[in-house]
Amino acid sequence: MKIGKLDFGERPLFLAPMEDVTDIGFRMLCKRYGAAMVYTEFVSADAIIRSIKSTLDKMSINDAERPVGVQIYGRDVESMVEAARIVERVNPDLIDLNFGCPVKKVAGKGAGSGMLRNIPLLLDITRNVVQAVSTPVTVKTRLGWDNDSLVITELAEQLQDCGIKALTIHGRTRAQMYTGEADWRLIGEVKRNPRIHIPIIGNGDITTPEEAKRAFDDYGVDAVMVGRATFGRPWVFKEMRDYIDNTPSTALTLDDKIDILEEQLRINVERIDEYRGIIHTRRHLASSPIFKGIPDFKSTRIAMLRATKVDELIEILEECRRNGNLNRDATCEGR
Repeated sequence: MKIGKLDFGERPLFLAPMEDVTDIGFRMLCKRYGAAMVYTEFVSADAIIRSIKSTLDKMSINDAERPVGVQIYGRDVESMVEAARIVERVNPDLIDLNFGCPVKKVAGKGAGSGMLRNIPLLLDITRNVVQAVSTPVTVKTRLGWDNDSLVITELAEQLQDCGIKALTIHGRTRAQMYTGEADWRLIGEVKRNPRIHIPIIGNGDITTPEEAKRAFDDYGVDAVMVGRATFGRPWVFKEMRDYIDNTPSTALTLDDKIDILEEQLRINVERIDEYRGIIHTRRHLASSPIFKGIPDFKSTRIAMLRATKVDELIEILEECRRNGNLNRDATCEGR
């Protein structure tokens, strides 16, 4: 599977761009454990143009994580074009246009999935960004605004005509937000369209190795993008990769996984500072499924979310390690 000159091999797995989640430390770990492609947190075109430091920081790239994409969102042609040109100076492997974010502060202002209510503008932005940069441009979007406007089959052809190099489809409408089940049938329909020749990347509700393989087998997508299932679980790519490839491998132990989470913490603290590094990491720790079954984890989870010192957080993790190994039969990840 290729996007432009980028060759990802057969059935690649991508890390979804997620705000406050896909920072550089997390991306590096996901890459190590099998993610073929990673993305920065999505960034506002307006904030890029105004050189907001926190936004520019999100666009930092380490060569060890390549290929990596920078995802941008906005609501007018001029700002998206200018932002894309600025992003190109960072030298990402591709620029992804976000027409899928459903949250009110983005979609409610006409950006993200809000663009699905103004398809002519969405296409105008895409066409102009493609023409403005030499970096490959891709798009991530949803099935439509709601069930009465499932536009993706026609929209996919229109976006391809604009010159994008790949299309990621999340199998929900904006109205669904993240509720209900992702509908992969329309994703499969887009992929089966004989007029579509760009790669189609499927996204939505991929949480297990079995679901990842089924997405490839049943819907024929070129790549699968994994989002929320990666929280506190960067090794999920290894589990999926091994299952898809039918590769015998040794499963990671609880000790291995806690070591990985502690490494993520240290990476973020060294990269930023102690306080903000902890903030970047602790949502992963609190969300990680490896702690299910550990007695009284609710109170431990609260302690994780309140921790403000590295030593304090490490001690909590080490206590989880001790408790988890004492209750080994209850530490298997929930599916």
